Amino acid sequence: MFEITPTEWIAIRLSLRVATVATLAATPLGIALAWLLARRNFLGKSLLDAVIHLPLVLPPVVTGYLLLLTFGRKGLVGGWLADHLGIVFAFRWTGAALACGVMSFPLLVRPMRLSIEAVDQKLEQAAETLGARPLKVFFSVTLPLALPGVLAGMVLGFAKAIGEFGATITFVSNIPGETQTISSAIYSLIQTPDGDAAALRLVMVSVILAVAALIGSEWFARRATARLHGN
Repeated sequence: MFEITPTEWIAIRLSLRVATVATLAATPLGIALAWLLARRNFLGKSLLDAVIHLPLVLPPVVTGYLLLLTFGRKGLVGGWLADHLGIVFAFRWTGAALACGVMSFPLLVRPMRLSIEAVDQKLEQAAETLGARPLKVFFSVTLPLALPGVLAGMVLGFAKAIGEFGATITFVSNIPGETQTISSAIYSLIQTPDGDAAALRLVMVSVILAVAALIGSEWFARRATARLHGN
């Protein structure tokens, strides 16, 4: 009952791989956009914020279909990448990472933005008066103070990527060993005779990973709050 089979381990390892790549690839862009939303006012800011959070309110299948149209083998971007750089996303694990990254991006950006907003701008201004350039101010003052919030966003994004299903299966299908993550493996098992026990094992793994990620995110968020208050 509780013994995980080699096939199940493949799905678990692939999920961890996809979620890790998705989170690491999305983090730099997430930090940049979080800083932009937290520190700058510009025309179209509300629209940018809406676009970032769009995957939260769109049906995941719609997001997956849009990814297929854009990054598929014959898509506007995917076709060019495949023909000129040999990069293919559709029906590959890299496509699963892309879908997970897009779906988890709003949850990754939000804690980062809140953490950057909480950093006292007087500290940044003091660094600038001492001759530090804006980029150096960001890396030496803003980012270190906001780091727990950044880590909280990464953990939350990782948790979302682990559980992503709709956009992933629409974009890259459900190919065992290539794109079959924990969620899609559970979907296949519950439609298979005598697959209930294996599905339950993967459900338990998903719950454990999700709870651990949420606890980690909350811990980092508390650290961010305590650090900004000097505790």
